[in-house]
Order: sequence, then structure tokens, then C-alpha cells
Amino acid sequence: MTFTTRALIEPLALAILILGITNIHAQDFASLPKTASLPGDTQEKIELGKKLFFDPRLSSTGTVSCNTCHNVMEGGDDGRATSMGVDGLTGPRNAPTVWNSAFQASQFWDGRAATLEEQAKGPMVADVEMGMLAHDQVIRRIEDIPGYIREFQSVYGKDSEVTIENAVDAIAAFERVLITPNSPLDRYLAGDKDAMSPAQIRGMQLFESTGCTECHSGPALNGWQPDGEAEFAHFPRIPESDYVTKYDLIADLGRSNASGDPADDHHYKTPTLRNITLTAPYFHNGRVSSLSEACRLMAATQLDVELSESEVADLTAFMEALEGEFPELSFPRLPSRSGESVIRASAGKPRRDES
Repeated sequence: MTFTTRALIEPLALAILILGITNIHAQDFASLPKTASLPGDTQEKIELGKKLFFDPRLSSTGTVSCNTCHNVMEGGDDGRATSMGVDGLTGPRNAPTVWNSAFQASQFWDGRAATLEEQAKGPMVADVEMGMLAHDQVIRRIEDIPGYIREFQSVYGKDSEVTIENAVDAIAAFERVLITPNSPLDRYLAGDKDAMSPAQIRGMQLFESTGCTECHSGPALNGWQPDGEAEFAHFPRIPESDYVTKYDLIADLGRSNASGDPADDHHYKTPTLRNITLTAPYFHNGRVSSLSEACRLMAATQLDVELSESEVADLTAFMEALEGEFPELSFPRLPSRSGESVIRASAGKPRRDES
């Protein structure tokens, strides 16, 4: 760490010791809400959304579901640098976790989707993800399964049609229950001073005093606040850093690919740090495999700070305190057509055009 930063921290640390204040640095954090569901998110709608989330028949080959890249049995991602979709194709970016995605003001690394519902539409028709040609094709798949028609009518009304809007509405309802409250940090913020270890508390204090909370603050440690505007951070801020070349951080233009505005070059949505210990590899290109290296990289490229080994250890200890309690999830029973498939085949190979 630079001399200037240390000169600021040491007097503050002395004041904390003298005054006996143990949570002064927790002011930039907040407990994760224990629910994110909306009034219309009935249990029946959530169960329908879960089925759609897990159903690979919504992809062109019948092999890729939402859960393929956002595995809720793990960290809500897929553990790959970049995700693999239909036909073994891979995309250019790392899959963000779906856990606590309700606590984000925008979705995707470049924030091109404002809501969970809008985000759910994208992968279905992305050729390197689920590979469907159009949302109408997705709906035809669903309508080919009588059990789904009955469930849609039960949730959305007897006379309602199966629509892409209703499908993603149900998926979003399911995703809103994917939250992980009651982490050691949450318990510490609630007054349990034994919830975090001394190393975790030191890491929390260092996290704030070094400047990490400029972006990583609030309940999800991503700057999100209820009803807040979507914000995007410049990354990397210090392109001269050796880490930029080592991990090829500027090949992707970031948000400007979606907005078309050159001023958005190398701007990204700030990712949540909740459960960050479970979602390696890191960053938009998935090039960094360890959390300790990610801490060094962020300090160097964003704050022009060189961390000592003990500081890295404390920061990673703090991030271990961000792992929350995962809700119990049961596998859904998907509606089926025994002996029949909705995946059309030609010459032994699935084809995407079902018109």
C-alpha cells in the first residue's frame, strides 16, 4: 500500500483503538434484505419460473438451460472463464452469478438489460447461448407441452396465452427468491460482534479505507440501493498497470458495445461481492482464477495501491464473511410428453428452424 494511504489509515486505526469503536468502517455496508419477491410473485408462479429456468428444451439443441450457465447448485455461475452454450460454442464474457441478482440496478456486464425479465429474454435467442432463432420459437416449444399450457393458464388466467412476457415474468419471480442473507457480515451489522473474525474485521476496515467502497458498497456490495439508478464503473482506471496486459483487460470495450457511445468504453456494471468466494474465475473475461490475485489486480488498476501479503490475506478473509445462507431448493418435475420430443431433428442433427 502507498505511503499516502497508510498515513490516512494509521491515525484512524489509533482513534478506533482509543474510542473502542469496532464497526466504524461498517458504515458503507448494509444487511442483505431477506426477501426480494414482489406482491404478484405467488408460489405457483415461482414454481413455474423454476421449471422454465431448469428446462433445456428452451434451447435449440435441447441441451442448455438457464441453469447451465447459472448453476444454483453452486455459486450461481458455471465455473468457466466464459460460458459454453449450444453446439459447444462459447461467448466472450464470464457468466455473472444469479444469486442476489435481484439486488442489481441492471443486468449483464454491460448493463444492457434493465430488469431480470429483460435479461431472461437475451440468452434464449443468443446464438452462442441457447441458440433459438426467435422468441416465437421458444413459445412454440412451450406450447408443444400440454402440461406447460395448463400451468401458464393456472398462473396467468384461464383465457391467457403463452407469451414470452409471461415466461420471463415467471423466471424473474423464481430468480427473486435466489438470495443469500445472514452472512457473517450481516450478523455483524446486526450487532453480533463475534460473527466475524479479527482478520475479517481488519479486512473490512481495509476494504473501506483503501477506497473499495467507492463502488462496492450497500447491501450487495455493488453500489445498489433500492430504487437507485444503474451506475457503471470505469475499468481499468489505470491502463498502465502490468495487470492490464497480463490479463487482457482492455480487449473488451464493455458498455459501449451495448450503448454505442464511445464515452462508455471500458465501463461495466459493478458486480456483487456476495458469495464472491464461490464464483471464480473473476472479471468480465474470466481470466483471473484466484480471489487473492483479483484483490491485487483491483487495488493496482483502480486505486493505484500495492497491497502487502498480509493485507491481501485480510481482504480475502473479509470476503469469506460475505458468503450467506442459501435457501433449500428442490429440483422441479418438468412437464413431459412421454415418448415424444419437442426437439425436431433432421439427418440426425437438431436444427434450429422449426417453422
